[in-house]
Parts: sequence; structure tokens; C-alpha cells
Amino acid sequence: MAVMAARVLDEGRAVELSFGERSARFHAMWLRDNALDAETRSPTNGQRLITVLDIPAQTRVTDTTIDPSGDLEVVFSPEQKRARFPAEWLAARIYDHNPDRVPGWTGPAIERWDARLQAHVPTCDYEKIAADRSALGGWLAAIRRYGFAVLTGVPTDSGRLCKVAELFGYVRETNYGRWFDVRAEVNPNNLAYTNLGLQAHTDNPYRDPVPTLQLLACLENTVEGGDSIVVDGFSVAARLQTENPRGFEMLSKYCARFEYSGSTGVRLTAKRPMIELGPDGELIAIRFNNRSAAPLVDVPYEAMEDYYAAYRRFAELVEDAAMQVTFKLAPGQLFIVDNTRVLHARRAFSGSGKRWLQGCYADKDGLLSTLAAIEYEGKQK
Repeated sequence: MAVMAARVLDEGRAVELSFGERSARFHAMWLRDNALDAETRSPTNGQRLITVLDIPAQTRVTDTTIDPSGDLEVVFSPEQKRARFPAEWLAARIYDHNPDRVPGWTGPAIERWDARLQAHVPTCDYEKIAADRSALGGWLAAIRRYGFAVLTGVPTDSGRLCKVAELFGYVRETNYGRWFDVRAEVNPNNLAYTNLGLQAHTDNPYRDPVPTLQLLACLENTVEGGDSIVVDGFSVAARLQTENPRGFEMLSKYCARFEYSGSTGVRLTAKRPMIELGPDGELIAIRFNNRSAAPLVDVPYEAMEDYYAAYRRFAELVEDAAMQVTFKLAPGQLFIVDNTRVLHARRAFSGSGKRWLQGCYADKDGLLSTLAAIEYEGKQK
């Protein structure tokens, strides 16, 4: 990658760069704010050392040079400051485009799926990812792409799943503890602690923010039934949007409410759309949990009927076997879900035998940070 040509535009307010077949414009103020020199950014941590107020409001590009390696050098006035920008760095940060994006879009790192993924569920071995950073990166990349993955060969000592979380981030402790046991109880404080089947759901939508990752590990399982089910909420949202654009609009425009008060001294509430979009229409998150749904009070009277029709259809799609991947966890197996995307469920199981799972929460920032670091290390080799 190299800058092939540079042209100053609009009396120095911008420059147009050619990268061969593609050209892109960059504003002078943007370039100055993102200069990579040691006076602008810390050489040790990359953080910016100046504020936007330190940059003259009338900043202009007065000169451009392409060095022999194809990188760009510019001179800014009135500071008479020279800065160098690697061509690959610029090409990776082009903002001169106007994509025709339909609300509900997702980036190229995400692959939506349905029951056809059953044939190749992303799976890796615990000892392998614990010993091989490249293997860990592959497992984390699968979680980023599909929103879930399975791990085998996990030691069945209590709390071990926290060690898995610590391979890429940090455990997020909640009122349920650092980790929690999932097995049938008398008078449980959560329906997860019964042998009842559970509809596919995202966990803890009553928190703000929600835990963005959940891990569930199997320590013992001799019951009949109790199969785990996962559903790609992004695929469900896409099907709803195709079938019923107004229904998609209802669930993304108006907030649902969620609440939990099953433990002494705990009363959690939050409101967010069931389908959350960013300002540019990007599909960011799914929140769906019938057990924790509170009365809807943020939907206008005129829209409530359409909202409930969309809510019902979303639930029907979640229950559609064509959208589901199923598996029965054996001792030593664990699965992780992106709790802002993938819904998980459980089939009912018999009262005889034993089923002991443990769960814990973590967050995607740690996972994505570790994955980015591993990918960066791979490029340096």
C-alpha cells in the first residue's frame, strides 16, 4: 500500500490522496488532530497529548510530499508543523465514503447464522488455548464472528470457568457472585435454578450495562434432557426485518423494560430496545428475556398493538428450530455466548440424576482487546 498522488483542496482545508485504484479526501483538521508525532501522541501509550483547543482553528495544509516508501508528509499552517502518515495507516482510516446502509447492518467481522451452523459449531480444547496464544486467538475470533463457541477438556473443579475468562479478560462479579451454580433448588431466587425448560433469552437485561459475555461450564450431567440451545439474535432480527419492516421498527424504536427483585436487597431495573441500533443504523444488541420483562410504558397507545405483534413474531422466530443450534453439555465442556447477541435456552430435564453447571459473566472489551493484541502480534512476525 502506497500513496500514489496527493492534491491540496479548498485552499488547504483538505487533501485528496490516491492509493492507486482508490482515492480519498482527508480534512486538514482531521490530519492535524491525528498526527502521530511524539508532540501529539505519547510514544509509550499512544494517547493524545493535545486537545482540539490546542489546534489552531484555521489549520491548513500548505505542502504535501510522498516519500520513497509511499508514505505521506504534510506541512500545517499556521504552526508550520510537519507530520508523516504511513500509507497503510491512512488507508485503514478512510472516512470519505457514503455507504448505502439499511438500518440493522453489521460489519464484516460478524457472520449471522441459523441451524445450519450445527454441522460446524466453533469448538476448541482448553489445554490448547491455555498453552498456545495463536489457538486462543482463533477461539476468540470465532466468538467475535459467531457470538458463541464451545470449549472442551475443561477441568471440572469448582470455579474453573473463571480461569477461562481470565485467559482473555476479567470476571464481572454481580449479586449472583463471582460465579454461580446452576442446578435445581427449592424456592430458587431465579427460574434458572429449576429443572424447567427456559425460553431462549439474553441474560440480565435488567442491568445497565448488561454483562456482555456469559460462560456456562458443565461439572456433572446425568439427567435426561437439559440440552442447551443457542440462537443468533442478529439473524432473528434480520428475518423480522425482512418479513415485517414496521415490526422491526417498533422493536428498535421503543424501549422495553426489564426488572429483577428476586434477592433480598436487590432491585434492578433497566430500559433499552429489544433490538438496539446505533445512530448510523448498526445493529448493536438484542435484549430478550420474557422472565424479566416488565410492563411496557414507553410505547405510545397508538403503537402498542403493532409492538406486541412484532414482539410475538420475534418470539416465534426465536422458537423456530430452523434458527437453533443444540448440544448437550458433558462434564468438562463449556460454552460462551455474546450476551448482547446470542440467546441461550435449556430444555426441561428429569428430576432423577444430577445436572451441575456453573456460570460466570465477563465483558467483550477484554475479549476484543486480547484478540486485537494477538492479531497485532501475528502481523509483527
